[in-house]
Amino acid sequence: MSGFKNFLLRGNLIELAVAFIMATAFAAVVTEFTNLIMSLIGKLGDQPDFSKLTAGGVNIGLFINALVAFVILAAVVYFFVVVPYTKAKERYFPAEAAGPSEVELLTEIRDSLANRA
Repeated sequence: MSGFKNFLLRGNLIELAVAFIMATAFAAVVTEFTNLIMSLIGKLGDQPDFSKLTAGGVNIGLFINALVAFVILAAVVYFFVVVPYTKAKERYFPAEAAGPSEVELLTEIRDSLANRA
């Protein structure tokens, strides 16, 4: 029973649950934002939905809808999640300064030993 309790109280499980809840809420926001952009595109072209668009008898409208929705989703995720996260990570957790490489350290030790002899 203690193993199950440890499993439930592990930080990773709680973090994953919170991430899932936040992702679900964020998905609803992005979906509505995509619908807003699609409506604006539709007002510009007098066709808010491309699903009936055909080229040479082939229905390409569903693909265009999916492509536009994907581009909007990718842009929202990149500009509102990835960029702020990267900036915050660089600000609050700066990369450690790289020290000398192993080869440089070994060369320095070799030279030091050669000077002692």
